[in-house]
Amino acid sequence: MPLVSMNEFLPKAKANRFAVGQFNMNNLEFAQAITEAAMEEKSPFIFGVSEGALKYMGIEYTVAIAEAAAKKSGLPIALHLDHGSNFDIAMKCIRAGFSSVMFDGSHHPFEENIRLTKEIVKAAHAMGVSVEGELGTIGGVEDDLSVDEADAALAKPEEAIRFYEETGVDALAIAVGTAHGMYKGEVKIHYDIIEAVASKIPVPIVLHGGSGVPDDMIRKSIQCGVGKINVNTENQVACTKTIREILGKDENVIDPRKYLAPARTAMKEVVKEKIRLFGSSNQA
Repeated sequence: MPLVSMNEFLPKAKANRFAVGQFNMNNLEFAQAITEAAMEEKSPFIFGVSEGALKYMGIEYTVAIAEAAAKKSGLPIALHLDHGSNFDIAMKCIRAGFSSVMFDGSHHPFEENIRLTKEIVKAAHAMGVSVEGELGTIGGVEDDLSVDEADAALAKPEEAIRFYEETGVDALAIAVGTAHGMYKGEVKIHYDIIEAVASKIPVPIVLHGGSGVPDDMIRKSIQCGVGKINVNTENQVACTKTIREILGKDENVIDPRKYLAPARTAMKEVVKEKIRLFGSSNQA
């Protein structure tokens, strides 16, 4: 089937209290691992593609890989720009075949974030493309974006509700205590913020920084109203750890398939565990 917008499955996720995983696509092996795991679990999913990954893979290859995955799997798959920085990159992705985009205006003043997000929502919705917005500042490191934990700012529920009402986004990422990358300290999720916002808006809350969050906290977040969870670092760790082990054991290994295939299998297991944890198995 063709790529779909997140609206094909996120309303169902919110209504039935499960979450759909966004798994970042960094190369072919990531795409294959994610797709194979979802096929076995019969789960919808979202390919997340950062601007850094776009530069690395090229937009044409990125779209072609995602379209091949959708055709092969028969699953509802959204190809989603992750942390889009401006209107132009969002429109470039939409024209190339992305079915969903995120505009991260969280570093702008609140009113400016609303104005910029509204522009993208208007253009994207006219093309049948879903939009994710962001409010608050999520700490950690992702691509070239680094936010010190001390500078991370929690979202204010009243602002988040107003943000949704004025922009009409299809999913809303709010800073509730998670961080990009793996955690160095204790994870503290503010469930009260999730509940306060999710109870007042019809679209799901997005949890960024899903890698390394304890399972019980993920489950509670979903019950509070999270319907989309982003995972990238855990796949990167599984991939790189496997490659290091293989090359460390035998310096004569030079065929990339000899280490990329096991790395792909390791990532597939991570994705299957996450899909089951999020409750999206058999929801395709």
